[in-house]
This record gives sequence, C-alpha cells and structure tokens, in this order.
Amino acid sequence: MSLRIFGAIDLSASGLRGQRTKLEVVSENIANAETTRTEEGGPYRRKRVVMEAAGNETAKRIPSPYQDANFSSLLRTHESHLRPSGLGQELSLPQGSTVDVSEALDAGRFKQIYDPGHPDADEEGYVLLPNVNVVSEMVDMIAATRAYEANVSAIESAKDMFLQALEI
Repeated sequence: MSLRIFGAIDLSASGLRGQRTKLEVVSENIANAETTRTEEGGPYRRKRVVMEAAGNETAKRIPSPYQDANFSSLLRTHESHLRPSGLGQELSLPQGSTVDVSEALDAGRFKQIYDPGHPDADEEGYVLLPNVNVVSEMVDMIAATRAYEANVSAIESAKDMFLQALEI
C-alpha cells in the first residue's frame, strides 16, 4: 500500500477509531462494575478490546501493556510507521499499519463476596461480582485518552504540513 497525500491522516484516523472503541468499552466496564445479574445470567463479564494489524495475512495481535508484561513487543509493533522508499518517490506504508478493532470477553474469574442478604446470593450466601477492576479500567482509560490525543496531534501536524506546502 502506498502513502498518498492523505495517508498520514488515514493512519491516525485508524488509531482514533481504535482508541474510541477502547474508551467505549472501558466506560461500559466501569458502568457495570457492580452488575450481578445480566440478561445472559450471572454477573457482568468484563470486555476488552483486541486490536489486529489490518491488511496483513500474518497480522499480529497488539497486546495491551496492562494484560501482558512484555512491553517490548508492544514497542516493536509501533516502531516506525513511515519509511522512505526512495528519493523522489512517494513514501510506502508498511503492511499492517491500519488496525482492525474487535471486542472480546475477558475470561478472568469473578470476585466472590459473602453477603447472604443479597438477592443474587447462592444458598451458601456468596455473591459473584463482575471481574472488573475499576482502578485498572481507569488506567486503561487514561492510556486510551493519551493515545487518542496523540493521534489528533498527528492529524493536526499533517494538516499544517499540507497547508504550508500549498503556500510554497
């Protein structure tokens, strides 16, 4: 795929879509942090966002730094988005530079508390609570907000470069 005049904006727009989805999922998780009964039965199960490199048959999953302690793989994924392909030629965009975003259910265990007066308590008096940790959700929200802001800044920079090029 080659980078045309709006390729940088397309790249950042892909990041904006991914981070917007992440913010929506985090908001839903926080809103349901105490939901003990869902339509499917049982407590709310935390959702997470899975991002995959698009347009690449060997797409690699982009891990969340809060789910995987291996930060180096995350950094390698985002090392360099633009590489010059030669003098006087247009820039080429490496494969997988746009992102497919999907939601998945977190398979983590539910929290269990003793509350025999709760309407959803079992016969022993234990209630299953969602597997949502509000603190880690807030950290995810801050990280997604920062990434969203970075993509907006990249779009603004590209727009400024386009305007300066038109003045020449």
